[in-house]
Amino acid sequence: MTAVVIIASIVVVVLGALAMSIRVVTQYERGVLLRFGKVQNVRTPGLTVIIPLVDRLTRVSLRIVTMPIQSQGIITRDNVSVDIAAVAYFRVVDAVKSVVAIENVDTAINQIAQTTLRNIVGQHSLDQALSETDTINADIRKILDVATLEWGVEVTLVELKDIQLPDSMKRAMAREAEAEREKRAKIIAAEGESLAAAALGDASDTMMAHPLALQLRNLQTLVELGVEKNTTIVFPAPLMSAIGELGNFLAQETRATTDLGRTTQTPAPHPTPPAPASLANNGTPLPIPTT
Repeated sequence: MTAVVIIASIVVVVLGALAMSIRVVTQYERGVLLRFGKVQNVRTPGLTVIIPLVDRLTRVSLRIVTMPIQSQGIITRDNVSVDIAAVAYFRVVDAVKSVVAIENVDTAINQIAQTTLRNIVGQHSLDQALSETDTINADIRKILDVATLEWGVEVTLVELKDIQLPDSMKRAMAREAEAEREKRAKIIAAEGESLAAAALGDASDTMMAHPLALQLRNLQTLVELGVEKNTTIVFPAPLMSAIGELGNFLAQETRATTDLGRTTQTPAPHPTPPAPASLANNGTPLPIPTT
């Protein structure tokens, strides 16, 4: 009975030792083996055996990690307060450095990403932060890579995710955008008026050179009016000729009124008194008879 208990105990110890010595490394991991606290090697994916109580296997994931960077209150170069959130993508490229060089890779990258985000955005104005996000992302990634490569980590991508502006700044930007659109609308309308005036001038020159062109235009206008099924037909007349005829009519009426007034105001001639008897027809005195 005692032998059976001893054999059973040995079997349990052996099975426990095997369970403690067998490890499985998945395809996306690498295993860093430490023996008595010293790095021995890096185990590749698959089944691996370690010495219990002597070896310690630390598995490191090589997959890309998505890390959100919480919103940061930042003051831009033109003294505008904004809240900017971002997201960083990184992966481990050296499993040994990620275990030996730093204690917690995720926490370290999160903290340095927040600090770098504040520093880089603070060097740009608000307009640059809104329009030049690609440049800001590249600058942040470049600075992060300098620090993280020593930890065996590579930052693959950094993107600004959300930019929150104060309400007063939103209203100011809305007014600016509205004024800019009104300016462009007025410029476009003025250019259209200029082109239309030039085209009308060319058309008037052509009609003056070819009088029949105006008549053809009038006929085209009649055709357009007839398409609408109107009951009233308008016969257009040349405007300048109508104005000239009206001016001539008014001038004639003015002259007739002036002539009539002059005729009415001219006095009638007084009758000539008869010549005295003592004067001849030619005005010479006649001889007086003597008695």
